[in-house]
Amino acid sequence: MTDLTDPTSAVVLSRDGGVATIRFNRPDAMNSVNLATKEALLAALREVAEDSSVRAVVLTGSGRAFCVGQDLREHVAGLKSGEKLDSTVADHYNPAVTLIATMNKPVIAALNGVAAGAGSSLAFAADFRILVDSAGFNLAFAGIALSCDTGASWTLPRLVGVAKAKELLMFGGTISAQEALDYGLATKIVPADEFDSAVSEFALKLASGPTLAYGSIRRAVTFSVGNDLADSLAHEAELMALTGASADHRAAVEAFLAKEKPSFEGR
Repeated sequence: MTDLTDPTSAVVLSRDGGVATIRFNRPDAMNSVNLATKEALLAALREVAEDSSVRAVVLTGSGRAFCVGQDLREHVAGLKSGEKLDSTVADHYNPAVTLIATMNKPVIAALNGVAAGAGSSLAFAADFRILVDSAGFNLAFAGIALSCDTGASWTLPRLVGVAKAKELLMFGGTISAQEALDYGLATKIVPADEFDSAVSEFALKLASGPTLAYGSIRRAVTFSVGNDLADSLAHEAELMALTGASADHRAAVEAFLAKEKPSFEGR
């Protein structure tokens, strides 16, 4: 089993209070995703998703790249030995992006540099994307004669619209940080010397909030995209019943009546 606290691991997991940071850690390979990275990423995501003490998750990279997607050297070797892409998509990429998109707590993609291919797709599945001003997205799938994966066909149209998603996926090229902000792909852009502090401040703000409510909002918005009004209203009612019975809700109402600032415990 991979030791996710080992600083030499392909993915490193660290905690600071209620914030868990999952860091791609192959800087010499631009954080490209080999088998070890895929397995470690899945292990880290499963751990933080199940840990109730984790109230916000940051996904980021080491060095000058966020994640440039599949390690093509490993992929070429696999093609020569008869391996097919669909197996790693089903075994690794799909469960990873599902965990990012559905865990019951907010997720931030902190792009310290370029994201390409599946790296972009993983970032699109997060709730928020904070980009250093030199970062960008490169949807490189069609450039190597592949379709898109890791949820890009689902997340990207919801972020930029169907027509723009097709354009970006088919024609590729690098989307600069400013273009990403203009398209709605970036939450905010920050200078390099402010990046770490901006990500930390944003994550700590989320981690001190009503985690159950945040997770329920994630679920409500995702559900409503694929369902009609009646079903969405019924789903909202279920989530209101859940959050309405929470300790955080009771504490917030009491604080409001006392004209005090509420303190949330995430439950």
